[in-house]
Amino acid sequence: MKENKYGLISGMDMKRPAARAVYWILFAFCVFLVLICVIPPLYVILSSLKSDAEFNLTPPTIIPHTIELSKLKYIWENTNFGMAYVNSLIVIVGCVAATLVFNGMAGYTISILKPKGYKFAFGIIMFSLMLPTVINVVPVLANLMSLNLINSYIPLWLGFGCNAYQIILFKTFFDGISPSLIEASKLDGCNSIKTFTRVVLPMSKPIVMVISILTINAAWSDFLMPFLVLKDDSMKTVMVKIYTMSQGLLYTPSQRMVAVLFAIVPPTIIFCFFSKYFTEGVAIGSVKG
Repeated sequence: MKENKYGLISGMDMKRPAARAVYWILFAFCVFLVLICVIPPLYVILSSLKSDAEFNLTPPTIIPHTIELSKLKYIWENTNFGMAYVNSLIVIVGCVAATLVFNGMAGYTISILKPKGYKFAFGIIMFSLMLPTVINVVPVLANLMSLNLINSYIPLWLGFGCNAYQIILFKTFFDGISPSLIEASKLDGCNSIKTFTRVVLPMSKPIVMVISILTINAAWSDFLMPFLVLKDDSMKTVMVKIYTMSQGLLYTPSQRMVAVLFAIVPPTIIFCFFSKYFTEGVAIGSVKG
């Protein structure tokens, strides 16, 4: 069967002027949205290459007349940005591990194990989605100080290990696993933990990839908790490093723009390689739990 290159609109519909007009209007609107998304990072890239004099011109130039690649090397070396990359990587690895273990097991418990009171627990999880995250900052920070967890990555990891939205995503996916597979694993002598690690997780690669990517993006761009918890300069993440560079007059605006460029490169690379999993995430999130 010949593939329909127009998507939901059939080739027969495209023969009608009204359908063609709707198609091209929607196409133009999508192009407009793409431009809105692409122009800001493109402006950051081009502006970070300008000289300080050109950067401060009014009105600003779109295409750089001067290109100073030396600024990239200067900011990377003099701000110790490589250490910020390493710190962010440490945070990301721990956050992904905590997310898959704790949120995954929570979704597994509610969807498959279904202990007494699981419906009430799931209701509390759903209710927590309506609470603003910032209302927890003060009590959480007070508890961290009392536990001597300031200047530690552990609070950041555990914070991502308790995410209501990701628990719901896991539960929604696990609801689609055949109960016969779970029963077969029990007959083979697997307890609940082994069933989760040896049967459920290996079958859940799509949702694991989706949630891992969402977690990487969220952990990379997180600012508030790293700013409040990580006080030592040697532990600061990329986002906190950019904020500290904006304080005072040590760096010019164009040099700060270079730091922003360093911050957007890793997420852009991740999106280019794993963009199809973002689409799957939208599909999974739209399925009724």
